[in-house]
Amino acid sequence: MTDLLVPVVPVAARRRVRLRHYLMCAPAHYDVRYSINPWMDPAKPTSTALALAQWEVLHDLLVSFGHRVDVIAPGPGLPDMVFAANGATVIDGKALVARFRHPQRDGESAHYLDWFRANGFESAVQATWPNEGEGDYLTTRRAILAGTGFRSDPRAHAEAEELFDRPVIRLDLVDPRYYHLDTALAVLDDDEIMYHPAAFTPESRAVLLGLFPDAILADDRDAAVFGLNAVSDGLHVVLPEAATGLAAELRERGFEPVGVDLSELLKAGGSAKCCTLELRPAPADRP
Repeated sequence: MTDLLVPVVPVAARRRVRLRHYLMCAPAHYDVRYSINPWMDPAKPTSTALALAQWEVLHDLLVSFGHRVDVIAPGPGLPDMVFAANGATVIDGKALVARFRHPQRDGESAHYLDWFRANGFESAVQATWPNEGEGDYLTTRRAILAGTGFRSDPRAHAEAEELFDRPVIRLDLVDPRYYHLDTALAVLDDDEIMYHPAAFTPESRAVLLGLFPDAILADDRDAAVFGLNAVSDGLHVVLPEAATGLAAELRERGFEPVGVDLSELLKAGGSAKCCTLELRPAPADRP
């Protein structure tokens, strides 16, 4: 664990695409029928057709970059299943399937567990404690960054550490608008991240500063349009098109920001990263 305290400062280099394998879920049943985060207002009208059209743009974009994208069938009565990132954490071919905090999303876990077992993931287990997948567990080269405060239970951290045999770094969230870690922090490449300091406790900000002194810091405006709910393949960073400040910073670092419009899905508190679950293969299966 000592080397985790040694900050990594990115070296200027040509960026390159690292081919990824993603799981997504089409918003065929998308709607906002309840409120389990500050973005959700059942009184506001939603459009399933528009959500699906915006999702398809994201899906096709990732495919155009050369990534493999599998699609899990959406479960009826599960409007939030489109946010596939919450369904599990997958590292080295092992899947830790979510146990959701709110009963409205309980039914999603069985669908994800069945999908993993049907698709060759022999080490697929459901979490014992509330654990909302890549919504709160983001993987860097050195460790798993684990968010808590609103959804995932800190007791789930030891379970993830044991299954994946990787250190887990606890980060406490304090702003209910950023209820999942992936709404307040994005991993860009290996040990490069961007994050919104105000979303974290002072103690967690100190941890992030120590581990990632050269991180990109998002201001209130870019954070509020979910600019940090981004998907990066090491070169392309897909993020909401309204996050223009972050896009400019990413360009300066050698990344290629790609803006997308997922405004309909933002009504349920999600964007690009929420829609994509990365399936990291076992070491023997890596290209």
